[in-house]
Amino acid sequence: MPRIKIHKSENKIIVSVNPKLYPLQALYGAAYVFLDRAYIFLDGDPKKEVYVSLKGKKKLTKKEIRALADEFLNELLNYNLRCQISKDNRKIREYIVGAALIGASGEDTKKLIQSDRKDWQKDPLGIAVPWEEKYGKKAL
Repeated sequence: MPRIKIHKSENKIIVSVNPKLYPLQALYGAAYVFLDRAYIFLDGDPKKEVYVSLKGKKKLTKKEIRALADEFLNELLNYNLRCQISKDNRKIREYIVGAALIGASGEDTKKLIQSDRKDWQKDPLGIAVPWEEKYGKKAL
């Protein structure tokens, strides 16, 4: 669980985050959500521990500062899940975009696939020819 330090006199909180549990991409996403309400500073070692400092843009009570920390942690979890889903669905997204681009090009995908198969059978580079056929019998 991330550790939180509240600095009421400085109107800020410091949250230490384990980057092995929450990747930097998720951390940046969560921090971005708070740009309108807080000044955000990142520090630490991205391989061991990252410190996120959220300093309120307006004067906050201790209760509001704590709420800011809790909201940040919820947003961090939200972006962590988004990153995981994005990573898991990467191949599907690439396939969909690829299919859409082929469809947008106006070419018939069935003809394109069939022409690729026919080109393979032509073997213009001669890579499907067996070694013995191309260079003669092997010397033993």
